[in-house]
Amino acid sequence: MSVFSERLAALKAQFKAHTEFKNRPILPGNGIFCRYERPVLDTGFAPLIWRYDLNEQSNPYLMERLGVNAVLNPGAIYHDGKYCLVARVEGYDRKSFFAVARSTSPVDGFVFDDKPCAIPTTDSPETNVYDMRLTRHEDGYIYGLFCAERKDPAAPKGDESAAVAQCGIVRTLDLLHWERLPDLKTRAAQQRNVVLHPEFIQGKYAFYTRPQDSFIEAGSGGGIGLGLADSMEHAVLDEERLIDPKRYHTIKESKNGMGPAPIKTAEGWLNIAHGVRNTAAGLRYVLYCFMTALDDPTRVIHRPGGYFLAPQGEERTGDVSNVVFSNGLICRDNGEVYIYYASSDTRCHVLSTTVAQLVDYVKNTPEDPYITSECVKQRTALVETNLNLGLDL
Repeated sequence: MSVFSERLAALKAQFKAHTEFKNRPILPGNGIFCRYERPVLDTGFAPLIWRYDLNEQSNPYLMERLGVNAVLNPGAIYHDGKYCLVARVEGYDRKSFFAVARSTSPVDGFVFDDKPCAIPTTDSPETNVYDMRLTRHEDGYIYGLFCAERKDPAAPKGDESAAVAQCGIVRTLDLLHWERLPDLKTRAAQQRNVVLHPEFIQGKYAFYTRPQDSFIEAGSGGGIGLGLADSMEHAVLDEERLIDPKRYHTIKESKNGMGPAPIKTAEGWLNIAHGVRNTAAGLRYVLYCFMTALDDPTRVIHRPGGYFLAPQGEERTGDVSNVVFSNGLICRDNGEVYIYYASSDTRCHVLSTTVAQLVDYVKNTPEDPYITSECVKQRTALVETNLNLGLDL
């Protein structure tokens, strides 16, 4: 048997063993959600036809020609009877592309389509694209909003790291054919983490935004905003109203941004966002929640304190350590919710929960009182309530 044949057999066996498994919940969980034992996607799910030249004549040693460095930050949607993840796939060359993985199960069995998504470019092609948020809008389209990154034309000579991030927009009906629309226009120098609201507001398209001064730092960008546009074909925001500000000595003191599109519940719009703070070990990303009024998505009505999800165990290590990030969830008609998130910019995981659990968490978790003495009073009150129950603990 040739080297090529031996390696091909070994690679096929490895791929099968890595991707075909039953994902089990990690119990008892925290009562809010369940984690699962294994990632739903990682580099081991990248098809062999993406990475290897499988022609023995041109690749007799069966070398990997186009490697995959990470699979992360998937947008998510339930479509045609399948759970679909539009993942960010990063090659060894740092360039990312989008690819759709589908499964009949929300927690395992995901298989990538043969080919990556063919996303048309604008007149100013992006160097990189990533982190697509999917929204099934009431106008009938599925929209994908993503970060479109280009080199900063104003960068000083010799600075090869300065970049400009803007919001790219595509729409589709089938997750196969993607129509490119012009980038979102706002007054901000840069935009990241832009999310489309699933319903019209005052007859207009509503965008959650995170304006920032530079590619990395939010700067004077004060947090999560919301703006209205007349159309998607030429989306322009003349104003962005701040709805969820960053704040000193919290999980979102450096910056914060929306995750997936919000869930509509009987109590309000349930939002999952990410918060960032700086530490001696670098930026730490966590997820948190808040709820806005059904009749006014700019008015926050519940704001549970602290984080909803933080990196844990192996989630804390990877290309960019100590990070969890989510830009995709699927909410089923029966109330089941699956939140897809990436850990340390490396792999994709899933949480399972329900609308009822999320609403309970958001409504009944105390807000952050922002002062240590008040935090002590808050926790002491909980302790006293529990002691009065007389439980044998």
